[in-house]
Amino acid sequence: MPCATSSCLPLFPVMQLSFSAFLAILFLQSGLDKVLDWKGNKAYLTDHFAKSPLRGTMPLLLPVITLVELAAGLFSAAGAVAVLLGRGPCLGGIGATCAVAALLMLFFGQRVAKDYAGAAALVPYFLVATAALYFFMHGCGA
Repeated sequence: MPCATSSCLPLFPVMQLSFSAFLAILFLQSGLDKVLDWKGNKAYLTDHFAKSPLRGTMPLLLPVITLVELAAGLFSAAGAVAVLLGRGPCLGGIGATCAVAALLMLFFGQRVAKDYAGAAALVPYFLVATAALYFFMHGCGA
């Protein structure tokens, strides 16, 4: 039996909470890993891009992607809390926007490095982030 409107959880806040939690976990872990193992990540990425047009750019690009990932994670976590407290979806929308930006940066890097499998592995995350963006922007009056 379908649930009556008054007894159902509203779709958009449930989706916003789910997307926020997912993106917070994804990007807080990734960003914090870069911060906590800066030297290891820098060495790996320097080697990964050694034969690409991006060689030599890790001192500039690693801090940028790290900051964008941390912003995505922090805004998404704050967005989850805001949705739980009934404060609106806009913080989560900022988190989803940062997530989309981070994933586009990562995708670009993987393609330039000719790591096509790595680029393909980012596509599901990108689809989740863009779906999140839809659910958040709809709720922010966009």
